[in-house]
Amino acid sequence: MRIKSIILALVATLICCAELSAQNSQITPVPAIVRGGMCDDGVCTPAVPFDYSQPFKLSFEGVDAVDVQRLEAAAVAAGLDVQRVKRPAKKGYIHFVVKPDMIHDDEGYAMVTTEEGVIVTANTAAGAFYALQTMRQLVESGDWQTGIIGDYPRFEYRGVLIDISRHFRTVDFLKRQIDMMARLKMNRLHLHLTDAAGWRLEIESYPRLVSYAAWRTPHDWKGWSNSGCRYVDQGSEGASGGYLTKVEARELVAYAADRYITIIPEIEMPGHSEEVLEAYPELKCSHKPERQADLCIGKETTFEMMQAILDEVLEIFPSEYIHIGGDEAGKSSWKECEDCKRRMQEEDLKDVDELQSYMIHRIEEYLNSKGRQIIGWDEILEGGLAPNATVMSWRGEEGGHIAAEAGHKVVMSPHGYCYIDAPQDAPYSQRESIGGYLPLEKVYSYEPVPETMPREVGEYILGVQANLWAEFIVEDSHYEYMLWPRAIAVAEIGWSQPQNRDYADFRERAIMIVDRMIEEGYTPFDLKNEIGNRPESKEDIDHLARGKKVTYLEPSRYYAPKYAAAYDATLTDGKRGTWTYADERWQGFLGRGGVDVVIDMEEVTTIRSISADFMQICGPGVFMPCLVEIAISTDGENYTKIADIEHEVIIDELPSFKSFGWQGEVEARYIRYKAHRSKYTGFLFVDEIVVK
Repeated sequence: MRIKSIILALVATLICCAELSAQNSQITPVPAIVRGGMCDDGVCTPAVPFDYSQPFKLSFEGVDAVDVQRLEAAAVAAGLDVQRVKRPAKKGYIHFVVKPDMIHDDEGYAMVTTEEGVIVTANTAAGAFYALQTMRQLVESGDWQTGIIGDYPRFEYRGVLIDISRHFRTVDFLKRQIDMMARLKMNRLHLHLTDAAGWRLEIESYPRLVSYAAWRTPHDWKGWSNSGCRYVDQGSEGASGGYLTKVEARELVAYAADRYITIIPEIEMPGHSEEVLEAYPELKCSHKPERQADLCIGKETTFEMMQAILDEVLEIFPSEYIHIGGDEAGKSSWKECEDCKRRMQEEDLKDVDELQSYMIHRIEEYLNSKGRQIIGWDEILEGGLAPNATVMSWRGEEGGHIAAEAGHKVVMSPHGYCYIDAPQDAPYSQRESIGGYLPLEKVYSYEPVPETMPREVGEYILGVQANLWAEFIVEDSHYEYMLWPRAIAVAEIGWSQPQNRDYADFRERAIMIVDRMIEEGYTPFDLKNEIGNRPESKEDIDHLARGKKVTYLEPSRYYAPKYAAAYDATLTDGKRGTWTYADERWQGFLGRGGVDVVIDMEEVTTIRSISADFMQICGPGVFMPCLVEIAISTDGENYTKIADIEHEVIIDELPSFKSFGWQGEVEARYIRYKAHRSKYTGFLFVDEIVVK
């Protein structure tokens, strides 16, 4: 079959078979269409193994010189034996045709494999590159057959955030992650360059950002935070840190571009700016000497500095988007600052939320004047969203949905699914982390555009991003362990059509990728040895108090709204908690009171055991009770105490779970269960009071 007729047949096949889903694929992310065998003039032949070990003549049509070099390098990286030629060969060929409007999507591709060779059609060189990543996976799997693959991404934005502020990472480390991202058809690297823990990009106009604000002691973030957050001059004894020089940053940008990945730099403002204010204290509010976190918006010098910094950032990073942070600004210093109050009066701003919005608007206008767009965390919605801003929704999905409904572009990155700094397996088996539990299966279950969202609103959802913050991740090997394979799940969410996704199938493919990564020297989580969720949570528990009424006594009836779980039904609904308090099964109590509840068994009952589980995760302030009291009554007025369970609460690093209960035999209708909080301020979390 001639090259031209193969292309025409391929396009016709993709048009008529667009409803087909991926079948028996070794490819991740799973493609839109996989069809074995070929049909020519009404004659169809079944799929047969393709000899990918043979020498290939590599040819291009419609590809410029830069992209030819990139694609040839990708072919070599895929393990193919290629020799570039000017014209397509008749046999043993891999031929790329890149022309506008050839297929469904600019990043998509169509690939036909016959016994004679391979033809790829794409609208852009990026689509051709992704076809080569598919070829690479077929070579690695050893299962490349003749047939047709038609593929395109669901979302235009498929990203990963790498935090190099909390612990600095080298260019070589970042390149390794870019390589893996490219193999999974991801296309955005969000580089978190600045935060209180360290400024990580050379800025010539403000040299103390890297000579002072990039260095600290001690090395690890936790030790630094606990010892007063000290910055030191570069070269000082014990100084730890680092930064990307402009040369290194440009090298990294070029390396990513060769793999069709755009690096989006993040320069935090106005919050998370302690390091900036320590290096340049004149930007603090009202010139107060104490430590502050937020840039002073009242001072014009603040805008002069940020604009000068952004000018240098724009010279290095050609990305359309510049991330300006905008999250977790405390705003407390603004309320007392004479400069900020004057700014609010001059600009007719009613509160500090509008003051932050004023800054976001000004920075947006400045970046728009340079041909760029801003993207920020969903707090930039507060006080009014800048006209052209794109929102990255992290505190949940609501902010993203609000922005999309208002006609703003959105990248979904909700912490409940996409913050992969939480443990990915049984917390007792993992190293210290931010807390919680986020296994691969839950990440994979995320749907960025819910079925209930109107189509016209869903069109504003650009894509999805995994975020890996590094407070507790010191070593590079640990960072890779936390990143992979959960970022693989995000890659498939961003690329593949929902109807083609299946977790059981994905998990098998992810295990193969992880095993291959380990062979290549990466240090991912070993998925095939996953322990899994808390055993108690896997099935509902049936017990005497299940479904019985629970009365919350003062002050415990004020359980935290964010952790209300099933509200008043939580403690007797038969559902045990998972490894994380954010699973809507654990109920959280915060404040002076602990847990103090009464269960009405409805009639006098013979009771032989009463127990409840608590958890402790010290990092986010979750502690065991120091005392549990259990009492019983037949009339609801006169109680007899049957247990005093004391517990010494000790600060530790790893999450732990403990049952506090009583065993014996009594007759009672009412059970009072009271758990006292310890001397440590924080939450008590309980999942179920089990009565047998």
